[in-house]
Amino acid sequence: MTTAAESAVPWRKARPNIDQDNEAFWDGLAQHELLLWQCGQCGTWYWPKAYCREHENEPFAAQMSWQPASGTGRIFSANVHRWAFDPAFTDDVPYAFVMIELDEGPLISSMLTEPVDDPVAAIGRRVEVVFEDHLDLADGFVLPKFRLL
Repeated sequence: MTTAAESAVPWRKARPNIDQDNEAFWDGLAQHELLLWQCGQCGTWYWPKAYCREHENEPFAAQMSWQPASGTGRIFSANVHRWAFDPAFTDDVPYAFVMIELDEGPLISSMLTEPVDDPVAAIGRRVEVVFEDHLDLADGFVLPKFRLL
């Protein structure tokens, strides 16, 4: 896993919705670690947080916990945004929005760190998580993005 450079552009977009259910995920990102929700009984991985679908669950998901993931996977689907749907994204266009099938199994949505001309050709390409720091803000956070391998 690599680290993306700290963004020099002032943050004007909506901030992530961090709540009690996903706070550990965002805390992991702040440490440059991608965490996924994993079943301790059968090893199945989940994102977002869920009860295990493979068997009966312990009360309050006691067998589930946040665990470090590899941060690697393949592009499952992709599209290129060539027009800013919100003025806050004007400096980003064009950008590739992707669904990544992580090596552990779950899908996670994100952006690629580099432009892609043909999103269909990008499907199946290997990627690795990078961390985009925005810790200089009062309610700082880190975003997971992905780069092509």
